[in-house]
Amino acid sequence: MLTGKHLIAGQWIGDGPTFTSSPAHGEAHAFQTGTPSQVDAAVEAAEEAFASFGWSSRAVRAQLLRTIADEIDARGDAIIQIGSQETGLPEARLIGERGRTTGQLRLFADHIEQGDYLDQRHDPALPDRAPLPRPDLRMIQRPIGPVAVFGASNFPLAFSVAGGDTAAALAAGCPVVVKGHSAHPGTGELVAQAIDAAIKALQLHPGIFSLVQGGKRDVGTRLVQHPLIRAVGFTGSLKGGRALFDLCAARPDPIPFFGELGSVNPMFLLPAAMAARASEIGAAWAASLAMGAGQFCTNPGIALVLDGPDADRFQSATVEALEQVGGQTMLTDGIADAYRSGISHIADDANVRQLAGTPCSDRTAHPFLYSVSGDAWLANPTLHQEVFGPIGIVVRVRDLTQMMGIAKMIEGQLTCTIHMDEDDNETAAALIPVLERKAGRLLANGFPTGVEVCDSMVHGGPYPASTNFGATSVGTLSIRRFLRPVCYQNIPTNLLPEWG
Repeated sequence: MLTGKHLIAGQWIGDGPTFTSSPAHGEAHAFQTGTPSQVDAAVEAAEEAFASFGWSSRAVRAQLLRTIADEIDARGDAIIQIGSQETGLPEARLIGERGRTTGQLRLFADHIEQGDYLDQRHDPALPDRAPLPRPDLRMIQRPIGPVAVFGASNFPLAFSVAGGDTAAALAAGCPVVVKGHSAHPGTGELVAQAIDAAIKALQLHPGIFSLVQGGKRDVGTRLVQHPLIRAVGFTGSLKGGRALFDLCAARPDPIPFFGELGSVNPMFLLPAAMAARASEIGAAWAASLAMGAGQFCTNPGIALVLDGPDADRFQSATVEALEQVGGQTMLTDGIADAYRSGISHIADDANVRQLAGTPCSDRTAHPFLYSVSGDAWLANPTLHQEVFGPIGIVVRVRDLTQMMGIAKMIEGQLTCTIHMDEDDNETAAALIPVLERKAGRLLANGFPTGVEVCDSMVHGGPYPASTNFGATSVGTLSIRRFLRPVCYQNIPTNLLPEWG
């Protein structure tokens, strides 16, 4: 049952102004609107909790992660019901996302129990070494302190209240304060109830987790600038993420801002692959573009192809497949408005040819496809920017030299994809050293929508794809974002953090 309240250090708080949710269908609900003073209370409780949680054993933190997963599963049907109402996402998609959310909690539990992520190093003392003795030196990764997490609009479960950033921070031993996303506050509250139940069942400090719902810009500003917050996790727009990044950098004590800001995820379609299966690739691209109304940060929005008959076949197959896709509900009215605005800006370029698309209204999105020459694409920076939704641009380059030139000038991406056959190996071998400097994940003969949660996944990339290209927001390596190395010199072993 929804309370419409904030969760602050184990207490459900609801004595202030409210806002009303805007569901895609079903009943709207009233929720508390966050304030800077509530942020202060949540962060101060997190700092108090860190005194014990930061020194808790890996076994305790693993048990917490697994218990949270169990509590989410216990509320599974209710979470799916309200999640579908608030976002318009189909139940099957949300069931899959719930499984991803609980799966990564359990994966992180297994991972920290093994201990390898701590990168423990020990140089024993050498008291008889000449000309100077060496002290006993031990290095281990330690949690950094309270972490702020901003819920994402497009993943109400996997990147929100108990999503990857929260799971990684808790695994590291860092308390978390979440600013819930106003697009799905009911979903966020039910997940917060699961976390609260897990903390209470294990009798841990209640300040380990808090959720502040809604709130204006001053709430987000206070959260990232609170002197006790030591890092921020964010998934969202370039504009919003950059504003928060700048606030973190402007603090008297700058802190890391781990922002995943999206990208256009270009695909490079090489000649032999196109000659063999241009139509097949086009149809598969259409399915990837339209999946979830294109509301994925890994949506492959740009396809670079050599101009000619194979490009014609590729375009025709893509158009034919997209024309079979009906209207889909977008996550929020704001996202729908931004999608229509992005389409309008693309259409303003007289060199761009529209291949598919139907006018959109309200929160309904139809897929759009455009075609443009390599020269015209290079001349218009607007075409290089992400439009969040089911939209694709075919960039018809004049030769492989121009394709390589575009590869060298594109901005940082989450993913880059090469479609190739064996006869394309020489060209692919030249592209890969360029593309690995542009993206966190390189793919061959696939599509980047669908991010596997596992040890080897990297979901990040050079700016503007993310604000810290040395990190990932998905996979077990994401835990390292909220740790820092500490060296202990001649410290008695009984005073050291958990070792081994």
